[in-house]
Amino acid sequence: MAYNFDLLNERRNTRSYKWDQRVKLFGGSDVLPLWVADMDFLSPPAVLEVLKQRAELGIYGYAVRSDSYLDAIVNWFGLRHDWSIKSSWITDSPGIVTSLSLAVELFSEPGGQVVIQSPVYYPFYDVIEGNGRVVAKNSLLIRNGRFEMDYDHLESLFQGGAKLLLLCSPHNPGGRVWERDELAKLGALCLQYQVTVISDEIHCDLTFPGHTHIPFASVSPELADITVTCLAATKTFNLPGLHTSFMVTSNTKLKRAIDQRLKTLSLHMAQHFAQDAVETAYNEGAVWLDEMMAYVKGNLDYALAYFSEHLPEVKPLVPEGTYLLWIDCRGLGLDIAGLKDLMFRQAKVAFSEGSVFGTEGEGWLRINLACPRSIVEQAIRQFCDAARKSLQ
Repeated sequence: MAYNFDLLNERRNTRSYKWDQRVKLFGGSDVLPLWVADMDFLSPPAVLEVLKQRAELGIYGYAVRSDSYLDAIVNWFGLRHDWSIKSSWITDSPGIVTSLSLAVELFSEPGGQVVIQSPVYYPFYDVIEGNGRVVAKNSLLIRNGRFEMDYDHLESLFQGGAKLLLLCSPHNPGGRVWERDELAKLGALCLQYQVTVISDEIHCDLTFPGHTHIPFASVSPELADITVTCLAATKTFNLPGLHTSFMVTSNTKLKRAIDQRLKTLSLHMAQHFAQDAVETAYNEGAVWLDEMMAYVKGNLDYALAYFSEHLPEVKPLVPEGTYLLWIDCRGLGLDIAGLKDLMFRQAKVAFSEGSVFGTEGEGWLRINLACPRSIVEQAIRQFCDAARKSLQ
């Protein structure tokens, strides 16, 4: 491998959201943090170099976007995802959650229902309720060891008047990479009931062998016309601190509304650093990405084998994508407070506690595997050792 993902990069005392809140959030500076979804890997070297070059300019004035930035996005999704998009369909946004919130505000009515498929990334709830809308849960089903959609229940929500769906694809926290026929069946219902789809596809580049991400808007021109796709290079190349993302839609009416709202909020200006990092990552980061995902797959295989041998009471859902592992800990017989105590006080690890993803996540934990193998090994060993003691 060209890149060393075993390297232990010092993140303490760097204003790291993940590492520098351990005392505040978990009660101890010795707690290993495998929770919030950023990586403990260095970003691709080409990205580091272009950011140094931008910093060395010494003048950090207002910036503009270049055609080459948009071309990098178009080329990446054409080559990587077989999705032909146009630069005129792209609108920058500070982040995926900002995009979701704007979409809820623009494309649903106050007091209206917005559908989510729970358990799901917790800001989905925030952007709905914070905008004065109502969460309409279409809970996912667990069949054959993976999440599947409940289409009958979804149709009942559409029949009840819901006109907006927030789709998580690939799914966080469950790691499902939705297949084309699943998306087509979902899309048929959305077309039938005239539902707009906001598709969060930030994990689109993070798939394991045998699984291919299908952009929802690529399934058909009809679905593209009712869809806003929310995307970013940040999850792919470990750039979330740059606060940059983009939305893609071929529907000129939807795009016009988004552009106008962003301008009204003065969120439409280019950043000094972000566009260069994204362009370089897409143009020069493919090999880094492939090696990183192969390394994470090794972490996943280790975690699955260790749980199976040392703590079979815990049942992981084997992910098809993302660098997240969703584990069913209900066999440990602990409530929410008990799971937190097991993690933070006894095991000295911090995974994401499942109920924040919805009531369906109670008794589950989410583990971030995007860190050096030694950290994964230590964290899972400590968790399993503590859990075994609690079962005695």
